[in-house]
Amino acid sequence: MSRSAHSQDTSVTLESLRQRLLTVVTDAELADTFAILDRLDACSLVDQFPELIYVKDRRSRFVLANDATARANNIAHPVEMLGKTDFDLFEREVAEELFLAEQRMMSLGEAMTNVEHRLAFGGMSCWLQSTKTPLRDAEGRIVGLIGISRDITERKRQEDLRRGHARLLEMIARGQPLDKVLLSLVDLVEEELDDVVASVLLLDEGTDRLRHGASSSLPEAYVRMIDGLLIGPHAGSCGTAAWRREPVIVSNALEDALWEDYRELPQQFGFRSCWSTPIIGPDRRVLGTFALYSGSVREPTELELELTAMATDIAGIAIERMRAEERIRYMAHHDALTGLPNRALFWIQFNHILAEARREKRKVAVAYIDLDNFKQINDRLGHAAGDEVLKTIAERLPRCIRANDLIVRLGGDEFAIVFSLIGQGEEGVVRRMDELRAVISAPVMFESEEVHVTCSMGAAFYPEDGDTPEALLARADRAMYGAKNDGRDRLQVWTYAPASD
Repeated sequence: MSRSAHSQDTSVTLESLRQRLLTVVTDAELADTFAILDRLDACSLVDQFPELIYVKDRRSRFVLANDATARANNIAHPVEMLGKTDFDLFEREVAEELFLAEQRMMSLGEAMTNVEHRLAFGGMSCWLQSTKTPLRDAEGRIVGLIGISRDITERKRQEDLRRGHARLLEMIARGQPLDKVLLSLVDLVEEELDDVVASVLLLDEGTDRLRHGASSSLPEAYVRMIDGLLIGPHAGSCGTAAWRREPVIVSNALEDALWEDYRELPQQFGFRSCWSTPIIGPDRRVLGTFALYSGSVREPTELELELTAMATDIAGIAIERMRAEERIRYMAHHDALTGLPNRALFWIQFNHILAEARREKRKVAVAYIDLDNFKQINDRLGHAAGDEVLKTIAERLPRCIRANDLIVRLGGDEFAIVFSLIGQGEEGVVRRMDELRAVISAPVMFESEEVHVTCSMGAAFYPEDGDTPEALLARADRAMYGAKNDGRDRLQVWTYAPASD
């Protein structure tokens, strides 16, 4: 229908409605306000505006509304707005607030300018920015109001997103825990969407499995069932997205082949569609996935895709920040060549072991290890050979100690081991030290050549030989030098060393 035809049709309809109202409605006040429309003659003009333009009578009843006003209220034709009030359109609390504000404005004769308010109706909501001014008759009496409203829902949403985005970046910059950042991210996305559940899974690179990262609304039983999901070419939406390194949109999980092995999950928990996007780090590694679940069979909207892009970006920054901090902490407490704890971490953990030993009245043993003639290996084969020997020994030693023991590279070719859970006798731990010496002495291959190395080892025991990490390590060190002086490739316990320090 052409615009002119529409205008004519509207005019006729308004006229017929006017006549019907005048015969049915006896309210003189309403009839008098309708008479104002004869002088306005603006129906065909106001329909051209995207803003909501309307006229209300003294009792806040619509007497004119343009197309935009009708559409915003889910009403097919503007004429159907006539005679209605906000109580017919919105939730009572909202309608009452609007009604009282309009009545106060008309009583005072003062306009309301650029007032923002949130409207809720039919399970939906929107934001409007409204300007309303009193409508006067020829004698200057206020007989109603003229209003113009702009839909600012998108602007408010963008403002909320910017604030949420800034808040998340601030949390990341201030070093908030990753799980807290990801949970806030999930909450932000869910607040912007209706009937959608968001979830973050983190990729465990060592096992190629997805672990639970964050979700506020997924049922706990569902979280437990997908925690540890192995990624692959047919592993639901998330497992497949991580495998393919690209978004996977499943509009019906009950029928899609990617969910064939996991069909009971959507059936049990009422999910029908799941759209998953991999979280990619700056080095192009997959860090995890961000997914949205819906209870209806459908594809994501533009808004949902936009929020997913934002979420994967923020999640990637947060995960990379956490991993960078972990790498920094690791480097600060571990030897760069061997990956073993360094002196800084050694003193921290050694003090902790001694504190537990004091409480539980247990013995602790310390072994100080120095490789014999290590300088000759460097001189004959080069430092690369020496580094290979150190790395090989560093790989062997942790396999020969218990989980509660502590091993450290002190520097150069020196290592220390703290045996934390030993009985009252020393014989057993001394025997373990001798076994470690044999492990160290096994040949090391370097460029098809066998490199042989031995070690001298000194031992000290808590509490007999000292009650601080410094004292115990010093005595073990002195015992080690005693072993070197006795011919190398042997173990000496501080008890058997010369009595003086």
